[in-house]
Amino acid sequence: CPYLALHVTPAIPVIGALLFIFVMSALFRTSFSDPGVIPRATPDEAAYIEKQIEVPNNGNSKTYRPPPRTKEVLIRGQPVKLKYCFTCKIFRPPRASHCSLCDNCVERFDHHCPWVGNCVGRRNYRYFYAFIVSLAFLCVFIFVCAVTHIIMLTKDNKPFLEAVKLSPSSVIVGVVCFFSVWSILGLAGFHTYLTSSNQTTNED
Repeated sequence: CPYLALHVTPAIPVIGALLFIFVMSALFRTSFSDPGVIPRATPDEAAYIEKQIEVPNNGNSKTYRPPPRTKEVLIRGQPVKLKYCFTCKIFRPPRASHCSLCDNCVERFDHHCPWVGNCVGRRNYRYFYAFIVSLAFLCVFIFVCAVTHIIMLTKDNKPFLEAVKLSPSSVIVGVVCFFSVWSILGLAGFHTYLTSSNQTTNED
C-alpha cells in the first residue's frame, strides 16, 4: 500500500479502506439483523389450529389428530398452499421455511449462512447481497494491487525473486486472493442470477 500510494496514486489506500469498511458494515448488518423470523403460535393459537380437525370416537369422546400438512388459501383469486410447521405450530406463508439450525420459520428463507452466523431471509437478504458483491470487488482490488506491486518492483531492474524477497506480503496476499476470488465471484454471480430470476437459494 505505501509503495503504490507513492508510485501510482494516494487514492489506492483510500479506495481499499472504503471498500473494507463497506464490506465489514454489510457483514455486521447481515449478522445482527432479523432475517424475517415468523413468531410461533401461542399455546391458545396452537390448540385452536389442532382442534380444527376433529375425529369423533364412539360418539362420546373426541380425539384429535394433527392438522393437515397443507392448507389452501386464496390470494388475489389464486389458490395457494400453505405448509404447516409442527415446531412453530403455524401455517407458514408462501416461500417461508423452517431453519433447523436457528429453529425458527423464516420469511422468504434463502439459506442459513455459517459465515455470517445467521439465516438469510426477507429482511436481511439485501445486506447479504451487498456483502458478497462488495467482498468480490475488494478481493479483486487487493489481488490487482498485489500483482501490480510485484510487477512494478521487477520493472525497477530487479529480478523476480529479488522483488519477491522485497515484498513477500504481496505474494502471500496475491496467492490468498487468487484462490479465494473464484468462489467469491461465483457466489456473487449465483446470487445475482437468483435476484434477477426472483428465486431463493432454497427454491433453486
